[in-house]
Amino acid sequence: MDLGIRGRKAIVCAASKGLGRGCAEALAAAGVELVLNARGEKALEATAAAIRERHGVAVTAVAADITATEGRDAVLAACRESDILVTNAGGPPPGIWSDWSREDFLKAIDANMLTPIALMQAVLPGMIERRWGRVVNITSGAVKSPIAALGLSNTARTGLTGFVAGTSRQVAEHGVVINNLLPGVHATDRADALDKGVMAARGIDLDTARAQRAATIPARRYGTPGEFGAACAFLCSVHAGFIVGQNLLIDGGAFNATL
Repeated sequence: MDLGIRGRKAIVCAASKGLGRGCAEALAAAGVELVLNARGEKALEATAAAIRERHGVAVTAVAADITATEGRDAVLAACRESDILVTNAGGPPPGIWSDWSREDFLKAIDANMLTPIALMQAVLPGMIERRWGRVVNITSGAVKSPIAALGLSNTARTGLTGFVAGTSRQVAEHGVVINNLLPGVHATDRADALDKGVMAARGIDLDTARAQRAATIPARRYGTPGEFGAACAFLCSVHAGFIVGQNLLIDGGAFNATL
């Protein structure tokens, strides 16, 4: 399927690896020019070079902390007329309710709620003026089914979901579409970190920890960044103009509900 976005310009955050890279790869395959962001310069430059070589599109790498004002400014300066924005940031650490201080909550909210909101506020006026835009926020399946150990993430990402619910309906008439992608368990560094925590807590090896978690997923496996990226690219396509303010679960069937 031709996604109809060849030549468009996109900002993709946390794009050096994992789900962010999966989204960047899929957009590049559709002919989209990219501004990629991540904290680690070495990994980011390697990803940018690989995507340029594989897909033949222009790729600019901006190594910066997207949760900091100066980091966002640097990314936005590299793509002054962004047609597509994919927000993404690493999740806060796991724990239990008694572990977290006010400062922990503020840090999580800043990274996983206020940062994507700030990016949207920066790019939406231009999208509205040009009468076309796509925003995809990578959130979490936890906004549908909270994960007890990820209370900081549950809190921050649910707040972002509420912001998108209202904002998406306000900008849709201008040809600007905002949606959220809600990943379940995917084969990423984040999944490895959580599995290693289970491994240590239960005294089992890593393969066993992964097998036990995969067994809880109807698909009986972890998702891949590639299939996640393909869903992102579709939501950024010309075919998704009537999909507004939705929360698409990509979780292998883990969330069990009729609606």
